[in-house]
Amino acid sequence: MSFTTAAPLVSRSRQGNILSSGRMDASRMQKGKQRKVLGVLTENEQNCRSSSHGGPFSKHGSISDSSQSQTTLPGCLSSSSVDIYVDEPCEVVTQAFVVPVECKIVDEESAAVQHKDFRLFLDLSSGSCMDTSMQSLPDEAFTAQDVMCLAEYAEDIHKHLRDSEIKCRPRPGYMRKQPDISNSMRVILVDWLVEVGQEYKLSGETIYLAVNYMDRFLSCMSVLRGKLQLVGTAAILLAAKYEEVYPPEVDDFVYITDDTYTKKQLLRMEHLLLKVLSFDMTVPTTHQFLCHFITIHSVCFKTENLALYVAELSMMEVDPFLNYVPSMLAAAAFCLANYTLNRAFWPEALCLFTGYTLAEIVPCLKDLHKLYLSAASRPQQAIREKYKSSKFGTVSQLTPTEALPFH
Repeated sequence: MSFTTAAPLVSRSRQGNILSSGRMDASRMQKGKQRKVLGVLTENEQNCRSSSHGGPFSKHGSISDSSQSQTTLPGCLSSSSVDIYVDEPCEVVTQAFVVPVECKIVDEESAAVQHKDFRLFLDLSSGSCMDTSMQSLPDEAFTAQDVMCLAEYAEDIHKHLRDSEIKCRPRPGYMRKQPDISNSMRVILVDWLVEVGQEYKLSGETIYLAVNYMDRFLSCMSVLRGKLQLVGTAAILLAAKYEEVYPPEVDDFVYITDDTYTKKQLLRMEHLLLKVLSFDMTVPTTHQFLCHFITIHSVCFKTENLALYVAELSMMEVDPFLNYVPSMLAAAAFCLANYTLNRAFWPEALCLFTGYTLAEIVPCLKDLHKLYLSAASRPQQAIREKYKSSKFGTVSQLTPTEALPFH
C-alpha cells in the first residue's frame, strides 16, 4: 500500500493566535519556503499482519479512506467518510452547554454620567475600567501550583488526581493491536507535536494532554497510517483549546500539515475524537504531578528542569511507559533528576505525601534511566533541542549518570 506523508512544521511566531484570515494568507505566502518536513512515517513492521489478522479487528475501531462508507458510532449519527467500529463500545456522552445570559455592554462614559457616585470612586486618570482589570496581578498572588498545595486542599486534590489517572489512562500495549501503524511512526509524530508546541509557544501541559488524547483514541480505534497525523493534529488542537488562553486557530493547524488535510477533515476528526473519548478532557498528566511534587519539596532550577526533561522523554515510547501511571512517572523523573545532580532520590516529605516508597519507584526509574541514556543517539531530537535552551538551564546537555545504585 502506498503512503505519502508531507507533514511540515511552519516556522513562524504565534502572533497572538488572533490573526485575521487576510493577514494569515499573507504570512503563508511569505513564509512558505521555511517549512520543515515531518518525515515519512515508514518502518511499519506490522503492516503485513493487516490482512491475516482481520478477524481480531472486527471489534476494533477502524478509520479508512473509503469515500462510500459512513461513520457508525453508538448513540450518534454522522456523515463522516470513514468506517468506525468502537472497541468495547461505551456510552457516548454529549454534554449540554448552558448559554449564559447576555450581558448588557454599557459605555463607560454614559455609565459614569448615570452613576455619579460611582464616577467619584473611579480613578479616571488611569484609564478605563477594562485597562485597570488588565493590569498584572501582584507578585504574591497564588499560582496554580500554590493553590494545589494549600494545606486545606492538598491531600484531597492529590487523592482526586490519583483516582482520575486510573480512569483516564491509555491501554498499555495498544500498539500491538494496530494493523497499519507502528511505534516508530508514533515516535515521529510525538516528536513533531513537540516541535509544533515550540513554534506556537504552547505550554508543556498542552503537549502532555495531546499525547494522552491521541493514545486513548488509538487504544480503541484502528487507524490507517495516512490518518495518523490527522489524529495527532486533532489531539493537539483539542489540547490547545482546553489549556491555552489563546489557542492557535483551526487554519493554523491545517497549515502546519502543509494542507495535507482540509479544514473539514480536521474538524470531523476533532468531532470523532471527542465522541470516542466521551468528552473526558480533564486528565491528570505526568507534568501536572511533577509540578505538584516540586512545590511540595522544592529543588534547584536545574534539578527541576532536568526532571521535566526526562519526564517529557517518556512521552516518546508506548512501552514500557504506559504500564506506569502518570504519578509514578513523575516520581521516577523527580528521583532521576535528584540523583543525577544531588545524589539523592526520594525525599521523606514526598514519600509521606504520595504513599510511594523508593522500592516501588525503582522499576519505573530504571526504565526511565535507560531512555535518558539513549536520548542523545535517537533520530528524534525535538525534546533535547527544546531543553538545550537557557530557559530550561540547558539540562539536555548534562551528562547522564551511567548507572544507578540498584541491582
